[in-house]
Amino acid sequence: MQRREFISLTGGAAATWSLAAHAQQPARRVYRVGFLSSVSRERLPLFTGALEDGLRNLGYRVGENVVIDYRFDDGNTGRLSEIAADLVRLGVDVIATSFNPVTVAAMKATSAIPIVMITSVDPVSTGLVASLARPGGNVTGLAVDTSGEILGKRFELLKETLPSLSRVGILWNPDVAFVRSRQTSMGETARALGLTLVPVEARGLDELEPAFATMMRERVEALVLQGDSVLFNFRGQIADMALAKRLPTASVQRELAEAGFLLTYGADIRELYRRSATFLDKIFKGAKPADLPVEQPTKLELLVNLKTAKALGIIVPPSVLARTDEVIE
Repeated sequence: MQRREFISLTGGAAATWSLAAHAQQPARRVYRVGFLSSVSRERLPLFTGALEDGLRNLGYRVGENVVIDYRFDDGNTGRLSEIAADLVRLGVDVIATSFNPVTVAAMKATSAIPIVMITSVDPVSTGLVASLARPGGNVTGLAVDTSGEILGKRFELLKETLPSLSRVGILWNPDVAFVRSRQTSMGETARALGLTLVPVEARGLDELEPAFATMMRERVEALVLQGDSVLFNFRGQIADMALAKRLPTASVQRELAEAGFLLTYGADIRELYRRSATFLDKIFKGAKPADLPVEQPTKLELLVNLKTAKALGIIVPPSVLARTDEVIE
């Protein structure tokens, strides 16, 4: 046999062996995540981007070894059950949920598929998990707030910024169960600071104008927006309406300060989305949700919008500015 023929034969055999060996390798696992949210699709990229960053930091490549099926009800919470059931039919490996009503819808749709809640509120008292340390069932994840103490802090910050403040409007969505349950504790906290609360309901954009009209009739002097993923969709409109009515505003997360609220105090939601990737990773690797403790924010942040303060003629006290994590100008 000539040398050229020998090289050709051995080269061809090597290629054949290589192909055969490759064919015998097990197919790489592609994990499938169902993501369910009541925040509108257009307003969520800043959060979903953080989730995907978290997965990339753990070695996952979205679209390659992990696929995320995004589902949004765009503020129509009546569709949550239908959308959750659709994710179950897809056979996803895990469902990631953005807020309490969304988690409830996922829990009703499945007791077998793991559920990772990203921004739950009071998950124990609202029945999402048995305890923070031992969640039980098929649900675990992160909590933005595990008690009502943070509400008192927002009232304190408003009172410190506006010492003569006495009447505060509370804009809230009555369709969100945990928000409704907090009205009593909020009133007790406010009274300790000498504040009278005026709760005003709004379920969506079309109810905002009547809500503000009610607050004006009730002579409120400032507005606190209760955390709610539906009203979050309209944070820009709420900030603009409040500014037009000369109402200082406070709420739960930085995105509202960025939209024009005077101040916000709460967890960094983007960081929670990023951290939720660690729960997905552990579940992909075989961990059971019942054995993964619910995690809380490692830090609460205070943001002050000085542009809004200037427009309202408010001088934010140095004592508040000294504790501020970020100033928006």
